[in-house]
Amino acid sequence: MALSDVYWDHQIPLPKLAPAQAKVTVALVALLCFINSYDGEFVFDDSEAIVNNKDLKPTTPLNNIWSNDFWGSNLSSNSSHKSYRPLTVLTFRLNYLLAGGLHPVGFHVLNIILHAVISALMIDVFAILIGGLAYDEKGMILNHAPKTSLLAALLFAAHPVHTESVAGIVGRADLLCALFFQLSFLTYCKAFNRGSDRNDRFSVQWLVLSLLLCAAAMLCKEQGITVLGVNAAFDILLICNVNVYELSQKLLLRKNPLDVSEMLRTGLLTRLALMGLGGLLMLYARWRIMGTGPPAFTEVDNPASFAENIFLRIVNYNYYYSLNAWLLLCPWWLCFDWSMGCVPLIKSATDWRMAWLLLMWCILIGLISQALFSQDSQRRRTLTLGLVLLVVPFLPASNIFFRVGFVIAERVLYLSSAGYCLLLAYSLGHCCCWTKYRKLLCMSVLALLCVYVARCALRSHQWRTEQSLFTSALSVCPLNAKVHYNVGKNLADRGNSTAAITYYREAVRLHPTYVHAMNNLGNILKERNELIEAEQLLSKAVSIQPDFAAAWMNLGIVQNSLQKFEEAEQSYWNAIRFRKKYPDCYYNLGRLYADQNRHVDALNAWRNATVLKPDHSLAWNNMVILLDNTGNLGQAELIGREALKLLPNDHTIMFSLANVLGKLQKYKESEGFFLHALRINPNAASCHGNLAVLYHRWGKLELAKKHYELSLKLDPEAPGTRDNYNMLRRKLDQLKHSTP
Repeated sequence: MALSDVYWDHQIPLPKLAPAQAKVTVALVALLCFINSYDGEFVFDDSEAIVNNKDLKPTTPLNNIWSNDFWGSNLSSNSSHKSYRPLTVLTFRLNYLLAGGLHPVGFHVLNIILHAVISALMIDVFAILIGGLAYDEKGMILNHAPKTSLLAALLFAAHPVHTESVAGIVGRADLLCALFFQLSFLTYCKAFNRGSDRNDRFSVQWLVLSLLLCAAAMLCKEQGITVLGVNAAFDILLICNVNVYELSQKLLLRKNPLDVSEMLRTGLLTRLALMGLGGLLMLYARWRIMGTGPPAFTEVDNPASFAENIFLRIVNYNYYYSLNAWLLLCPWWLCFDWSMGCVPLIKSATDWRMAWLLLMWCILIGLISQALFSQDSQRRRTLTLGLVLLVVPFLPASNIFFRVGFVIAERVLYLSSAGYCLLLAYSLGHCCCWTKYRKLLCMSVLALLCVYVARCALRSHQWRTEQSLFTSALSVCPLNAKVHYNVGKNLADRGNSTAAITYYREAVRLHPTYVHAMNNLGNILKERNELIEAEQLLSKAVSIQPDFAAAWMNLGIVQNSLQKFEEAEQSYWNAIRFRKKYPDCYYNLGRLYADQNRHVDALNAWRNATVLKPDHSLAWNNMVILLDNTGNLGQAELIGREALKLLPNDHTIMFSLANVLGKLQKYKESEGFFLHALRINPNAASCHGNLAVLYHRWGKLELAKKHYELSLKLDPEAPGTRDNYNMLRRKLDQLKHSTP
């Protein structure tokens, strides 16, 4: 005879808390685990999804979030990843408005709060999945296994695999999806809160509301639709009390016909039909919004999906599943990115890693057999529902239905980990009954929770800055070229180009076709005047990826520096061919034409740059300088004034326009622009020097002397300034001696 649920639940080494106390405890543990990430920076994917996402800004029409993807690109674009998460983007936009800009603290705090709320709500979800559906007189869920559901919720709150979802701001998609997933499930349960005879009566209104919450979960992240599978399993196993093993026997062996009339009487078929119809409508709407085509991923994103041999493809997929299972079992080796060599492909059946996927299937088959054949009906239901909660939310990331753009992503395990925590807590509860070493097991459970909390604190601290996040991955995935690339990029952004070169070279060594690493390495070598190697790297990058516009532009800059003018011009035009709106490329093309004294072509190129990017200061300034140098002072004045209407506080344009006005003998206006420029940038030696020249011409010799001296003080080697200053001093001496 099976032990009663009350008995084994009492053996778990936790106090029996009131529902409110249990939820507060779980929420506090969740906060404790991740609170040290509250003041973290924007890291990794946050740059694209938040910092560079125009949909967050108040100046962008709100309707844009319904036509753009998660990263701010139009869904119809070929470059779009088709990730449609408008509700998540809406919360980012609200964060931006409340904080008055891009301040990461508010974003992080909301993520931590969401995880605490989700963890607390998990108690109700686990209580239903373990003990069945029952409500008290106030409509509150009766928890028949309070300690087990509390332990499962604590394990969920403190599981380190959640760090990416909580400490990484883009993980909010997973958090919001999980929240609406829970609400959809709990609302579906509410449909049966109609008295003791729940099988005969259910509320269509609650079911429809559950479908709407499912749609909301899907608008936060695509994974949200999987709640329909969990709801269906809950209905079949707990509401209708169907024995899955007996049902499968009837279907496969056809010994006894299915009692369809009974299913109709209980309303099961009606509910399943409504959920199926709702799910199909959501998928169709999602398909239409996505542009009726899947996103385009490369072999680098998911190498197993490009394997030609279907056997090797299936083997590698299963190996990925085993690695995901290992992250749930032992979340110590965590990495922000698992692509580019982090998980080498299995290419032979003799590969020793085959043992891992075999072990995974042995454990999974053991759990399934317990779920099907156990004599204890309560155990059958709990294990089955735990497996459903573990597997079903993971299905969109399994490569079964469509190719995904990653090898392993810790974020996708956020919901699946709930099924794992339920199975673990339930198993520990039964072990506490049967083992002779109950105290040792109790201490092990508490030690596990403490280790989880400590690991969460350490990992969330690593997520605070890109430097610590990227360097932490070096020991986990030393073969991952992307890790080395990101470490190098972070070092380059902080000005340590020498160290960055080492990591970029390693990234290229590990992945010889890594064009972005080649491009960045070529840029650094270009700045260090190592032009020959820079040209070789950039040429290789564009030969590997001919539509890499940025590499074409950088190659053009290097070729221009090497005085290979024809090749440089062709490289610039290639860049523009692959990226129609490329203002920086037009700017550099203008510089090439200026070096060749093709003044009209240079002016046209710079004008194109300013049309595409009206605040392109360098292009405006170069136009003014070129027109000034070629004697077109009137046109230079017009261009300068036009530029300042768009960039009223740009001191470089003020300086150039002031020079033009001085030559036109508009001394008063010229003086005004020089002084305004100096108020913005008071330590500009050239500005003091040119203002001194203006005063010199204007006859304001004492002011000229003052600004010559200021210029020389700031830059003693300023060309021409000392000569002009000496000339002024001689003139002042002459005036002094000629004065009676």
